[in-house]
Amino acid sequence: MATVWVNGEATEKISVYDRAFTYGDGLFATMAVDVAGKIQFLSCHLQRLQQGAARLGFHWHPSELLLSLLAETASRCPSHCLKLQLSRGNGGRGYTPPAEPQVTEVLSVNPLPAQYRTWQRQGITLQTSAVALARQPLLAGIKHLNRLEQVLIKRRPLPEGADDWLVYDTEANLLETSMANLFLITNNARGGWQALTPAINYAGVSGVMRQQVIMALLAMNIDVQVQAVRRDCLSRVSHLFISNSLCGVVDIIGVDSYRYQPWSLSSQLRQHLAIQL
Repeated sequence: MATVWVNGEATEKISVYDRAFTYGDGLFATMAVDVAGKIQFLSCHLQRLQQGAARLGFHWHPSELLLSLLAETASRCPSHCLKLQLSRGNGGRGYTPPAEPQVTEVLSVNPLPAQYRTWQRQGITLQTSAVALARQPLLAGIKHLNRLEQVLIKRRPLPEGADDWLVYDTEANLLETSMANLFLITNNARGGWQALTPAINYAGVSGVMRQQVIMALLAMNIDVQVQAVRRDCLSRVSHLFISNSLCGVVDIIGVDSYRYQPWSLSSQLRQHLAIQL
C-alpha cells in the first residue's frame, strides 16, 4: 500500500510553490496507531491542528475523505505512526499569503521508533543543548512546519550515553527536550506528589500527550502546576519524565550530572492513558 498521500491521492509529488516548501507556512501532527489499528487521541490532534491553523490565519477542517483515509491507513498499519502535515497551499513569490488559500494535506505512515519501547522500560538520560529556543509568543505552542531550531539542536551528536537534548529558551527557562514535553515531580506540603510542567507562553510545543498527561494526573489526585521553570529546579525535584504522542511517558534517569530514580507512578500513568509499548 502507499505510504504517502497528498490531498488524498497516493503520490509523493508536491508543488515547488507550496508554502510549506517556500516558507514553512503550515503545521503538523504526529499520531500513534495502537495495536488494534486505532489512532490514539485523534480528536485532540485534529482539534489542535484546527486551532493552530486559526492562529496562523487560515481555516481548515478535516474532510470526510481525510477522516476515512486516516481510519483506513491506521487499520492497515497497527503500531505505526501517522504524520499529517498541513500547509497554506500554493502561493506566488513573496511572504504575503493568498487571500483564499487552498490547504495542502500530506499524510505519511512510518513504523514507530523501535527504541521507544526500551525507553519506557529503562528510562532515558538527557544532555543540555547549547542551542536555545527563541521566544515568539505568536508561534508558541504551535507545532508549525518551521523546525529549524530543532534541526540545529539535533545536528549535533549526542554525548555517549545520552538519549536526547534538554532545551532552554533564550531567557534560560527550562522548556522541553528536542522532541517531547517535560514534567517534574516533587513532594508537596501534605506529603503527596506534585507535578510541574514548564509554561510555553513564549516558546515550545503544546503537545497533545502533554494535555492528556495533565488531565490524567489531575484524575489521579495529583496537583499540576504550569509555570516558568529555572535551571536550579533540577537539583530540587524528585523525579522527571517526558511525554509525546509516540513514546508516551518515559522516565528521565539523568540530566547532565544529576541522577534520578524512575517515578513510582509512571507505569500507572501509562496504564491510565493506555499508552504502554
